Formats: sequence, C-alpha cells, structure tokens
Amino acid sequence: MTSSDILVVLPTLGDRLDTLAETLESVDAQRADVRLTLVVVTPAHAIEARELAAAHGAVIVDDPKTGISAAINCGLSARSDEKYYAWIGDDDLFRPGGLGLLFQSLEADDGAVLAYGGCDYIDPSGTTLAVSNAGGLAKLLLPWGPDLIPHPGTMVRLDALEAIGGFDVELKYAMDLDAFLKLRSHGRFIWTRRAVSAFRWHPDSLTVSNRRSSSLESEAVKRRHLPTVLRPLSPLWNHPIRWASAFAAKRVSAKAN
Repeated sequence: MTSSDILVVLPTLGDRLDTLAETLESVDAQRADVRLTLVVVTPAHAIEARELAAAHGAVIVDDPKTGISAAINCGLSARSDEKYYAWIGDDDLFRPGGLGLLFQSLEADDGAVLAYGGCDYIDPSGTTLAVSNAGGLAKLLLPWGPDLIPHPGTMVRLDALEAIGGFDVELKYAMDLDAFLKLRSHGRFIWTRRAVSAFRWHPDSLTVSNRRSSSLESEAVKRRHLPTVLRPLSPLWNHPIRWASAFAAKRVSAKAN
C-alpha cells in the first residue's frame, strides 16, 4: 500500500447509496492535495455499499454492530503509518481542498493536536442552508457551551487520539465532543473559517432526528469534564444553551423542508 498521511474513516450502514456515492467522490477529490487512506466501516451484508467503496479504493472493515463509536474505532484500527485522522459521514462532503488546508495547518504547527474549519449545513439536494464557522470562539465554548467544532471538518493527530483511547463506545451522539475535551491536554486547537466540509441536514441524520437525546448526552459529557465544584452549577447554563440550540436547529430544519 502507498504511504499515506491521513486516515479517513467513513462509517455507513449501507442504506444511503446515493449520498454515499457523493461522499466517496468528495473524498477522491481530496487525493489531488493529500495522501490519504480511506477506511469504510460497514456491515458484512451491505454488499452494494462495499462494492461502491471498493471501487473508490477504500479499505473495507466490518462494522462490529455495537454503535457508531465502536465502528469509528474499528476504522482507526486499520491505521498503518498515517499521521492524522479525519471523519466523514455517509451523507456528508469534504469541500475541495478541505483536507489539504487542515493538513498544512497541522504540519506547520507541531504544538497543535487538532485543526478544524468551517462547515456548511446543506439540504438533501446540496443547497447550503447555513454555515458554521465560529473559529476561535468554538474552542472557548467547548467546555460549557454548544459544540461548534464540526466532526467532519476536523483533523486530529492520530498518536494523540490513540493516547486518549479513541472514542468512548458508551456514547452515541457526543463521542466527538468527549474526544475533543480530552484532547485539550495534548496540544493546541487551530482553525480556519473557510468551509472545509458539509453536513447534510435531513430528518434521518442521527443528531437531527434525536436532538433532545443528543443534547442530554452532550450535557452529561461536559459535566464530567468540569471541575468537581462546578458540576452542580451546570444546569444554570445547560438549559439556556439547550433551548438556543433547539431553536437554531428548528430554523435550519425549516429551511431544509
């Protein structure tokens, strides 16, 4: 296998073949700028998805069927000599040059453990509904506010990700938030406001269709990372943030319909 710098993990159940094809094409487009290994984690019975992924040069890994976090960890176990990790959902997209920009940012800063960029929220047809590009504010809000660091717009040093044990398999929605909070002690977070990815907003998206469950899990994750003395006070800001996040989500959903 050709030497690679970036391990891109794409978990899929194989039931979104149309958007999966678009996602794979967006990954292929990144190869003009970076050397990457694409790992697709999918169930053994998802024959069409596996064939499609193989046609795009992906390494195929069987889904352990124990949740999204375990699936991503299985993808991480396919690492050979890659230095960085990036994630993409089976209905999300990398923007042209996105991985290259994040890669160059991390290569230029040895003290940085994570780089993130802006993320376009798109409807099922690909039309942009909103843009998340909070920049440095996202890092400041991470421990107590909304998580504005988009998982599909993030690149992480693999050695650091392995040092924290990968993703918590007990988490279904906030595994990326938990990992980001743990990674803070391993180095700086750097960012660009340029959109490097796109998140497809539709009713079937895990965090869209389960907004309340996602919010509650995120609050629990943030609470356990707070200093002990502050944990009983967390409802003071969690409830307003939950309301604001739900309001923003409704506005984006209204645009998508």
